[in-house]
Amino acid sequence: MNLDEQYWTERYNCHKDGWDIGYVSTPIKEYVDQLEDKSIKILIPGAGNSHEAEYIFNLGFENLFVCDLSTAPLSNLQSRVPNFPAQHLIHGNFFDIEDQYDLVIEQTFFCALDPSLRPSYVEHMSKIIKPQGKLVGLLFGKEFDREGPPFGGLAEQYEALFDPKFQIQIMNPCTNSIQARMGAELFIKMVPKNKI
Repeated sequence: MNLDEQYWTERYNCHKDGWDIGYVSTPIKEYVDQLEDKSIKILIPGAGNSHEAEYIFNLGFENLFVCDLSTAPLSNLQSRVPNFPAQHLIHGNFFDIEDQYDLVIEQTFFCALDPSLRPSYVEHMSKIIKPQGKLVGLLFGKEFDREGPPFGGLAEQYEALFDPKFQIQIMNPCTNSIQARMGAELFIKMVPKNKI
């Protein structure tokens, strides 16, 4: 399966985006709600329609960037939030990003990648997060009995994957997932080891 731009664009255009719940996910919302510094530089990679970005931007975080392989969800975000800065919409591959961020929000990007790319995800993520920066978000905490995406996994697999590059501060089952994902999500918060 070639999970390229065409693949994702077709899924968006055919409304085969069952991962899109249509609003900011509760765990991300509750994390962002307690952030006080609205000047921090934030990235949401593989953001899709990015209801998280809409919510965060409307809270007053203007140093917010969204990246996706497909232009379709970026256009959807811009039509919903016309004043979202066009220069903060990155049409491209996460692995080509060279900027650094204070906070990267993981929301259904990791699970959309071919699992063979997970080590590269960890390596690249550790490079684009600033000193004292954080990777925060959600991972599926279960295996799926069908071919992905989404691709699942278990906490112990993630711990082994992230441990060489990240200090894992939190990797716990979510208690505030939406009903459809209750018991299936892990909330993560981690910082790059080489920048502590």
